[in-house]
This record gives sequence, C-alpha cells and structure tokens, in this order.
Amino acid sequence: MIDWANIDTALLDMDGTLLDLAYDNWFWQRFVPEEYARANHIARDKALALIGDWIHRHHGTLNWYCLDFWSDELKLDIAALKRQTGERIRIRPGAEEWLQALRDSGRRVVMVTNAHPQALAVKVERTGIDRYFDTLVSSHEYGAAKESPAFWQALQQHHPFNPGTSLLVDDSLPVLEAGEHYGIGHVVSILRPDSSLPARAHTGHFPAIDRYQDVMPPAPVRHSG
Repeated sequence: MIDWANIDTALLDMDGTLLDLAYDNWFWQRFVPEEYARANHIARDKALALIGDWIHRHHGTLNWYCLDFWSDELKLDIAALKRQTGERIRIRPGAEEWLQALRDSGRRVVMVTNAHPQALAVKVERTGIDRYFDTLVSSHEYGAAKESPAFWQALQQHHPFNPGTSLLVDDSLPVLEAGEHYGIGHVVSILRPDSSLPARAHTGHFPAIDRYQDVMPPAPVRHSG
C-alpha cells in the first residue's frame, strides 16, 4: 500500500488519523448541543438541529475548524469546553509505534492539521504526540483549510518539501483530493477514523489504512564497522 522506498516526507493529519475521531464526534454531536441547550433553555434536539445546520453551512471552510468562530456563534467558550473534556482524547491503537518507526527511519514527519491552535494545544498536552514530529502545522496559520490549494502553496513556502516523494495520510477525502491535485505522490486514507463506528464503505480511489501495524516503514539499514 505504501511505497516506502520512494517516500522521504510524511504529512500526517491528526484528528481521525492519529487520534480517535470518536472524541470530536462526541464533543460536537452530544456535548456542545447539551451545553448550548442548557445555556439557552431549549430542548437538546432543537439545539442539535441548530448547531447541525450551522456546521453544515461552514463545512470545509476554515470557520468549520475555528474555535474562536464557534465561541462567537454559540456564545460558549469552546476552548474551555475542550480543556474540560480532554480526558476523552485518545491516540489510535498502533499510531505511536508507527510514528516512532517513521522517526527511526530517518524520514521527515510533519503534522498538517485543520485543528485550531487551541484545540491542537489541548491534544498535544493530553497525548504528547508532538514528540514524534519535526514540525506541527495548523492550517489557521495560513488562513486556509487543507481543502484549499492555498494551504498547500503556503505549506510549500514555509516548509519546503518534494510533493512527489511525500506521503499524505488523512481521513478527509476532500483533503486527500486537494493533496493529490497539488501533486503529492502517495496519498492514503483511514478506514475507520471513529472507533465507535463501523469501517467506512467508501474511501474514494484512495487506499485506506486499517491497522498501522500493517504499514510499518522498514527499519533503516545499519552497517557494522
């Protein structure tokens, strides 16, 4: 599935790829609607419908991922709610071993995430996942989500890489399509981003990882003497 011999850089998503998307789905589909319903004295189902409509209208844009935007829209401190519920954040099984193997192989490892910097900070604090990366990049730094060509152009400008010898792993099909369109040579999806849900039936034309143990990079050759 992964042609390691022709890859020198790994561009890796966070939520749904390295971290279990079950947390974010629970946060936005259950916890935030309950908090909004309580704050506004309305039924949870009405709150869920209102928030669902707002989220749908901003899907795929930087607003969709922006905690400041949603704090203003919902009149809730979303960053504080993230910190309050951080104990639910989980690394996907096998992801840490895979990241360590990538580091040991000598490849450059870059996190590319649409997560807002405050959300990224909470998840780094909870998991320590940053220790496996050369660089952490939030799309908010560039003012463009990963679904946009502008993100990849800005990434190339700030952290030059060879697209043809780079691997992109992400659970979002629009992001994978944007990366492929930019020229990234090795593009891989995730079969089950949320551990509480069944495997996805559709991952586009992209190969999909189920278990990281099945796609470990080869160990570097060590010469004696």
